[in-house]
Amino acid sequence: MLIATNNQLFTLENGTPTQRLAIDGIRCLDEGVRCSAIGLTDGQVVVLANGQAQPQATGIGDPVESIALLSEEPLQVLLGTEPPHVYCLDGDEPARRIESFDALECRQSWYTPWGGPPAVRSLAHSGDWVFADIHVGSIMRSPDRGATWEPVTPDLHADVHQVATAPMEGRLYANTADAVFVSDDYGHSWDHRKEGLASRYGRAVAVHPRDPDCLLASVSKGPGHGRDVQGKLYFSHDAGRTWTQALAGFPEAKGNIDTFHIAFDAEGIAWAAVEDQLYRSEDRGESWSAFWHAPGAIVAVACAHSNGI
Repeated sequence: MLIATNNQLFTLENGTPTQRLAIDGIRCLDEGVRCSAIGLTDGQVVVLANGQAQPQATGIGDPVESIALLSEEPLQVLLGTEPPHVYCLDGDEPARRIESFDALECRQSWYTPWGGPPAVRSLAHSGDWVFADIHVGSIMRSPDRGATWEPVTPDLHADVHQVATAPMEGRLYANTADAVFVSDDYGHSWDHRKEGLASRYGRAVAVHPRDPDCLLASVSKGPGHGRDVQGKLYFSHDAGRTWTQALAGFPEAKGNIDTFHIAFDAEGIAWAAVEDQLYRSEDRGESWSAFWHAPGAIVAVACAHSNGI
């Protein structure tokens, strides 16, 4: 498991978080079985392998907002940036920008509410399929490991904050500014699943590694920006058809439980970060306990799944 603050990366080994990297601007993480990839706000990537941190010269000058470790041997990593481009990093070579993603006609409709550049906010993958969440601009999909791209059917809220795959062919989850949407056909159609959610402004979503119907999602009253938006965590055991708020042992959060702040590990243990506190659940999100107090606000957690690597 990887746990990151803005300037420190920790791995969970023998039940204890151990610092592995001290570097400014950590933004996103993806953990593999033998190596992991860390994206930075200055456009660089660090690969963690055999206990060693190996900086990769990507040649990217923009912030890396999302990262997907497609292959460990040979190394292949997809990077999503702000402004919205997708790059492929192969081994030690500089990252190459994927032209088919840049050629998408729908790019002209992507935007942000504040007028800044859109971003590839999250990436998710399963087998050869890759999904890129555009903030704001729905989800793009690739059936061939990022070589070619097209938009999903846009029957979901366009303001997507995180996309996640599941251990079931075709299953896809998206947490949006209007709660959770689910697809069972790689994004060709969508079902809006919001029953039981007290608020519908969604942020993070995470799926159990062996049960595609078991998931966590965070919601709040809005984007935040220093306000008390009452971030809440919910769990579902029926693919989001019904939701139950996580109350046992889980704290009240004033801000959002943000993108990349929740995860399931390979054993099905759930993890969630609220500011600088990491919480743990052994019963699929129903009850929680405080696990670790980080030295700063946690920006991301990531756990290794197979995902076809």
